[in-house]
Amino acid sequence: MFQFLFKYPAVTFSKGTFVLLGPLPGWMLAMAILLAAAVPAWLLWRSRERLLRSLNGWRAGILWLLQAATLALLLLLLWQPAISVTALRNQQNIIAVVVDDSRSMAAADAGPAREQQAIDVLRTKLLPDLQKQYQVRLYRLDSALSRISDPKDLHAAGAATRLGTGLRQLADEAATLPIGSVVLLTDGADNSGGVELATLNELRRRRLPVNTVGFGRETLSHDVEMSRFEVAAKALVNSRVEATISIRQNAFEGRRANLVVTADGHPVASHQIVLADQPEQRETIEFNAGKAGVRRLEARLDPLPGESNLENNRRTTILSVDGTKRRILYVEGEPRWEYKFLRRALEDDPVIQVVSMLRTTQNKIYRQGISNPNELIDGFPRKPEDLFSYQGLVLGSVESGFFTAEQQQAIKDFVDRRGGGLLFLGGRASLADGDYNAPPFSELLPVTLPKRKNTFQRRMAAAELTAQGEKSLLCRIEDDPTDSVNHWNVLPYLADHQNPGTPKPGAVVLARANVDGNRVPLLVTENYGRGRTAVFSTGGSWRWRMQQPVGDTSQETFWRQLLRWTGGDTPTPVAGSVEDTRLEDTGDVKLRAEVRDKRYGLVSDAAVQANIIGPQGDSRTVTFRATPSTAGVYEAETEAAQAGSYVAEIIGRRGTEELGRDVLTFQRENGVAENFHKEQNRELLERLAQNTGGRYYTARDAARLPGEISFSEAGLTAREEKDLWDMPIVFLALLALRSTEWLLRRRWGLV
Repeated sequence: MFQFLFKYPAVTFSKGTFVLLGPLPGWMLAMAILLAAAVPAWLLWRSRERLLRSLNGWRAGILWLLQAATLALLLLLLWQPAISVTALRNQQNIIAVVVDDSRSMAAADAGPAREQQAIDVLRTKLLPDLQKQYQVRLYRLDSALSRISDPKDLHAAGAATRLGTGLRQLADEAATLPIGSVVLLTDGADNSGGVELATLNELRRRRLPVNTVGFGRETLSHDVEMSRFEVAAKALVNSRVEATISIRQNAFEGRRANLVVTADGHPVASHQIVLADQPEQRETIEFNAGKAGVRRLEARLDPLPGESNLENNRRTTILSVDGTKRRILYVEGEPRWEYKFLRRALEDDPVIQVVSMLRTTQNKIYRQGISNPNELIDGFPRKPEDLFSYQGLVLGSVESGFFTAEQQQAIKDFVDRRGGGLLFLGGRASLADGDYNAPPFSELLPVTLPKRKNTFQRRMAAAELTAQGEKSLLCRIEDDPTDSVNHWNVLPYLADHQNPGTPKPGAVVLARANVDGNRVPLLVTENYGRGRTAVFSTGGSWRWRMQQPVGDTSQETFWRQLLRWTGGDTPTPVAGSVEDTRLEDTGDVKLRAEVRDKRYGLVSDAAVQANIIGPQGDSRTVTFRATPSTAGVYEAETEAAQAGSYVAEIIGRRGTEELGRDVLTFQRENGVAENFHKEQNRELLERLAQNTGGRYYTARDAARLPGEISFSEAGLTAREEKDLWDMPIVFLALLALRSTEWLLRRRWGLV
């Protein structure tokens, strides 16, 4: 309808520029329109007395407006209006027609398979018309782009869809070939996270439009899909791990489904969920990390009757369980029960070693858990590198003046730069009573301390979890979350408590102390720099062990989890990471390493390598390169050619000195990428077309594409001027203006 009225497709007007082809300049047209508008105004004014009874002010204004518009339109036509548009030259440009040939295109949505629909559109609506004007190149696209000679070479068998990879290859070819436009026939089920910004920028730089034709349903069809399975890449031995699982469903809301997590084929957790009517449902499930090593985790939803796709009910990932000892330095200013029972709780922990220094008299220190006779022999570490050898730091009932100014700065750097954990305990000489309300401790604390003394009181206080504490693994003292909350409610009273003040913005209060109905924060955590800090404002949790049955382990469990939180995530001098630990039908691996020295200053002149062991026991060495934009950061690319698990040991050296090492794991899986997100991703296709200057089409309206594709600035082009004076809409507008004026005159008795 638009083209019938305006002579040309809508894309002609969106791509073109309005011009006047007449010999006279545009300013003369404006002057002529003003003069022409004055003529009917003057005529109406002259006849005002004769027509006074029938023509009042507003009626005269309407007649003048209609007459002036008619004259303005006629004058515009005399100046020869046109649309100037850049168009591809016939038979001198290449149109790249790309067809998605992945397994998702084999899906049948209540009719022929998507691939067959694409072939039908090609043969009946696109190729015949495109070949009349352009050279056409056919491509198939799955994980890579390749040329084909005929649509019969398409089989919908590719293991993955990498739209960005294929489009980047076409953008590179456009540097030497006159590619005028790209036509992409796909369901948009991309497995690489979409088209990268760098690829879009390259397409825009070459002014290469991508016109997309979408196939397939835009919503799930009677299906439940596990869209994500997210677990931390590393965990400590026998620690609690929380997995987040995202689920999408259609037509199964309100139904119950069984969610199971297995580790190396053995079930480690399960519970039933109720499928919700929402775009994406998030569920959490907890399990024990188990022994040290690399564990293959799988989350699955048991099939429901009537599901259209059972292959997307499960996802896998890997978890690296670390058994390396974390050393926690515990500084205590006076002998007390909390010290004894804290150390006892960690005696049998396989990964936490408490190294303690207890001030027994003013000038005497009692050391425990040391690795050699010289450790802490001179008291608290004086050099930052000595303090940085620990992963966590606990400050008990010891005044801030116990530490020199240099040691206080080292403690701040321990958290901020080294990335360690710092835990403040309540006590007679801690927090506000220990003068910790001055920098740098006041900056490190997750609370703003009261500006007064005597905040430590020996009064009974009940510990209560907050809503955040009920969800936190740090406070989980029973395997079942509900049982854990109930157990907290019956824990014995604390022997004392200390008012830590007001939590800072960003801090999380996990527990409160209830003293005769007055609630003050008890356990508060906060991230600081690369590390984390916490306050546990009591010295009386030992009563949780003494006043409960012999078999009750809640006190030990709490302290193990609190100290694992304190020192568990502290990075090594060489900290490695991988962009994605789970590779679906792709072998591209991007490794990253941050390298620091003993004082945890960034090192920009290191030699970094990774020794990678593959699933068949084969090994290779990959060399990292420094990132110019970020000091101390190194990157490398490698390939996981075979399916299975890979282990990468990253080593950083400066000269002959080894700075540190880290171990990463990642896994490649084949034949799974196309099982997920099988519905048409119309949003991606529309955004891709819009960002490159193309258009999105459905299979039904794809026949319009050959007539609209010519307006491109890529390839070999010519500027065309298309006349507008003979558009049907112009005749209809003139007819409407004159008819409206005549009808109004007749109604008002002027004819």
